[in-house]
Amino acid sequence: MKKEQRVVAPCGICCDDCFGRQGKIADLARDLRKELRAAHFEFFAEAMAAIPQFEPLAHYPQCYEALGSIEKLRCTKLCRDGGCTPLCAIRACAREKKLDGCWQCGEFEACEKLKPLAVTHGDAVLRNLRRIKRNGLDAFLAGKREWRHFAPKKGEAKR
Repeated sequence: MKKEQRVVAPCGICCDDCFGRQGKIADLARDLRKELRAAHFEFFAEAMAAIPQFEPLAHYPQCYEALGSIEKLRCTKLCRDGGCTPLCAIRACAREKKLDGCWQCGEFEACEKLKPLAVTHGDAVLRNLRRIKRNGLDAFLAGKREWRHFAPKKGEAKR
């Protein structure tokens, strides 16, 4: 596998497309937490929560904690180097089968190991794997690739 192709995880997701790898959202969450701490915003939120239109500020502590979790989504390693999920069953399976990725496996369409990714990626994983299998990694990297794809429900606009 060429060095530039290593950004594609065995599951068909490109690490460069992941907000955890890009870091912008983690940086914004970190910076917002810093500003909120400096302003002692917890006291303001608590006082303002007594006003009906600002009642949601009663949940400020959970919001602050959620921002801390978003900060932790930062990923500095490629999947192939142990990034994202350190104990990834998909990556382990590909290594065990000596495959660059699931697109080289004849069973990926029905693979149970890929199913948990549908929660965050919808059907992007299968769409990417089919595209890689059909056109190859270089064409995949140069063309359309998906990080998240959810088919719209009947009568719903596409996201």
